[in-house]
Amino acid sequence: MWHNLCVHTAKLAICLILASCSGSPALQPAPQTAVSEPYRVQVGDQLAVRLFLTPELNEEVTVRPDGRISTQLAASIEAAGRTPEDVARSLRAAYEPELKDPQIVVEVKSYAPVLVDVAGEVNAPGELSSAGQAPTLLAAIARAGGVRLSGDLYRVLIVRRGAGNRPVVLSTRYQDALSGHDPAANVTLAPFDVVVVPKTGVAEAYVWVNQHIQQFVPVSWGFSYNVTPVVAPKP
Repeated sequence: MWHNLCVHTAKLAICLILASCSGSPALQPAPQTAVSEPYRVQVGDQLAVRLFLTPELNEEVTVRPDGRISTQLAASIEAAGRTPEDVARSLRAAYEPELKDPQIVVEVKSYAPVLVDVAGEVNAPGELSSAGQAPTLLAAIARAGGVRLSGDLYRVLIVRRGAGNRPVVLSTRYQDALSGHDPAANVTLAPFDVVVVPKTGVAEAYVWVNQHIQQFVPVSWGFSYNVTPVVAPKP
């Protein structure tokens, strides 16, 4: 449902861009995700809970769709969106009534797939799955088969989940990243992002002509010559 909403919003944004006579509307640029940011647990991650002094309580748990985990001594601990260290601190607090000075470490045993969509003028549009971290803008479009000749490299958009699950349309500088002019333009995507590559103005014009003119009145875009053979008179 979220993906459908994002794609619909992206199409609406593209229509507004194409319809604007004064140029593209001002969009918030996609931020560059810092590589040094700590990993935050996601729904579907499998976590290993390790206790040094009481290894019999070691276990592996999966983060539920509600973002929480349950262990032998903790009925419900919030995990999604937090670092493994934060989750370990909450578990230590939950275990203290039963254990004296519990020494707990939480590790990510396996990562849930991160899903993003690439839509529009790419050769293989669809959903992409990556383990642990979302791909960069260049990597996502490359995995989608690259941009078609009809795609506009200068108006690639990202639709991202915003506050209250409302979609936010972000601008990118895909052409700068692709050419190597500005490596920082190769932003790291976020889970559930939708990358949309719109048609160029030329491609949109061709579609309009094809829909409104050519299907009713075939148009010849070149010259043709009707050569009538000359028959020599009989003697």
